[in-house]
Amino acid sequence: MVKINGIRLTESDAVGHLKSHPLQLTYDGSFSEIKEQETFKGTTSLPSHLRNGGDQGKRPSRTSSCFNSSDLSRLEMRAVSKANLQEKETEIEVDEVFWNTRIVPILHELEKEENIETICAACTQLHHALEEGNMLGNKFKRRSILLKTLYKLVDIGSDVLSLKLAKIILALKVSRKNLLNVCKLIFKISRSEKNDSLIENDSILESLLEILRNEDLQTNTEAFLYCMGAIKFISGNPGFLDEMISKDAVEILMNLIKQINENTKKCGTCLPNSGHLLVQMTATLRNLVDSPLARSKLLSISALPQLCMVMGQYVADKDVCTNIARIFSKLTSYHDCCVALANYSRCYALFLKLINKYQKKQDLVVRIVFILGNLTAKNNQAREQFCKEKGSIPALLSLFGTFHRLDLGAEKQAAGAGRAQAQDVLIKLTRVLANLAIHPAVGPALAADPLAVGLLLATLEYKSIEDCEELVINTTATINNLSYYQVKNSIIQDKKLYIAELLIKLLVSNNMDGILEAVRVFGNLSQDRDICNFIVQKNVHKFMIALLDAKHQDICFSACGVLLNLTVDKDKRVILKEGGGIKKLVDCLRHFGPTDWQLACLVCKTLWNFSENITNASSCFGDEDTNTLLVLLPSFLDEELALDGSFDQDLKNYHKLQWETEFKPVAQQLLNRIQSHHTFLEPLPIPSF
Repeated sequence: MVKINGIRLTESDAVGHLKSHPLQLTYDGSFSEIKEQETFKGTTSLPSHLRNGGDQGKRPSRTSSCFNSSDLSRLEMRAVSKANLQEKETEIEVDEVFWNTRIVPILHELEKEENIETICAACTQLHHALEEGNMLGNKFKRRSILLKTLYKLVDIGSDVLSLKLAKIILALKVSRKNLLNVCKLIFKISRSEKNDSLIENDSILESLLEILRNEDLQTNTEAFLYCMGAIKFISGNPGFLDEMISKDAVEILMNLIKQINENTKKCGTCLPNSGHLLVQMTATLRNLVDSPLARSKLLSISALPQLCMVMGQYVADKDVCTNIARIFSKLTSYHDCCVALANYSRCYALFLKLINKYQKKQDLVVRIVFILGNLTAKNNQAREQFCKEKGSIPALLSLFGTFHRLDLGAEKQAAGAGRAQAQDVLIKLTRVLANLAIHPAVGPALAADPLAVGLLLATLEYKSIEDCEELVINTTATINNLSYYQVKNSIIQDKKLYIAELLIKLLVSNNMDGILEAVRVFGNLSQDRDICNFIVQKNVHKFMIALLDAKHQDICFSACGVLLNLTVDKDKRVILKEGGGIKKLVDCLRHFGPTDWQLACLVCKTLWNFSENITNASSCFGDEDTNTLLVLLPSFLDEELALDGSFDQDLKNYHKLQWETEFKPVAQQLLNRIQSHHTFLEPLPIPSF
């Protein structure tokens, strides 16, 4: 329930469409209140485009953006109120000579109303003359004459002229209903993208921002609403962003949001119209955050906690929450903004509350889970803080189940749009689960959760990589992270053979990202003897050997990990002889050793296991590969040669650590073994008799 102009409206009424209605501007001698005679469809006072944020950069079409003779009545005189008499006492005397020589001729020119171009030129002259004569503002005599003339011209109904008039009227510091109607005039003009050039030429943006900066919010809430609506439309044009930011739009908007937060906290309830106003402000900020400078400003003024506070206070207002979620979706795509939001500990409970409240509202929850995915991507503290919130994992799994069912239903009904929306949520949700599973306290619990594992496996069962690549890859990545934990009550371990079966179809696909995730899972699962047997029985090991040829560093690393696990079993070491396995391992060592000492270490460990019962190096590895190893290993063990890479200092230190702790001990042992079982003597030829 909201109250507008003394009329109580339900939420559905408050977002209705504005019906064409006459606006009556009246003059009372000191530019006092304007009578409004408005009729609204459904008794609403707000056009629909002042309620919903709208699509970025898109505006509704309109037949007429300005007031015309049917919209605006002629000015009428009213008695001067006591307040206006007091105001007149402070009026500034006007220089008679300047007034008569500079202002009066322009007013006469305006009264002729010859053609739009001439009138516009006269308006520009008038503005400059008033500025020169220090006659702008509301404290000089004869201001009433100016306003009377200007209001008559509004009746002409030209967008270009109306903007010039509006700029002068605002510069004369009108207030109350007069301010409201000027804001309505600018709002109507701004709704059409065709008028962007007019707005740019007349610099009306600065006048609008001045309203927000200097006028009182509580006194002028409805005027602010139309003013913000105009600014929101303007911000949809990327060409205006730099100007808006340079004129402190970010700071002005956040100051208003702070005021609203404080007023709401003080009153204990949301103020009338504040929700509508917040929709416009947050939609504008959503457009502004595309600029790096705007993002920097938001961080410098600690805007993110204020936006979270708005979300918390207006959690029942889906439009406000959706706009702020859009802002955070953009911001958290950048590291510094992501860290700033992650450090605001209250955001996790807030996002959880929104997930629970709007579980079936795809456009909102998809953004919330996207934000959570960004926050938890590289931040272990963020993972821990979210999971500490009561009911966090159950909420995510409930959301998973909801959209899993929606996706299945849409698939059966061949509903393309609904299916795409459901899949979008599932894609981002599985990413969150994959990130959370990295935390050592969260991963084992998820691996032991029948609902979590069941939903993941169900997704792999009915989705193919060709059908929904990102969802299948994210789901497999989550299973990989969970398969890392070798705990007794792990559902992943219980269903390891079934998971291996599901992954075979991914291995034989043409999608390298999918293949990589599948191989990673096999890398974890192959620590189990049953899985090793499965790999050999199903010839999966041949895929692993073939993948060593992929020249893809991550794939080679994971495939080598599987082969290493297989060679722990003496009976399975012979498989490296198949498909040129030894040669491919040596090639991996040659290609990737100097840049990835962990991969080089895996290769050496695999060759070490393979050669456990060596009697002769050449018969074990073959002459060519033995000679290659005898050249490669000494050079890689030479610190000066091995670490002579073009890396920055931090990366150099990391590589040196990996080389010293992982590669060097194993490589040295392998080299010693090969050298001790290799002879450099050449056999003598058989003598002839």
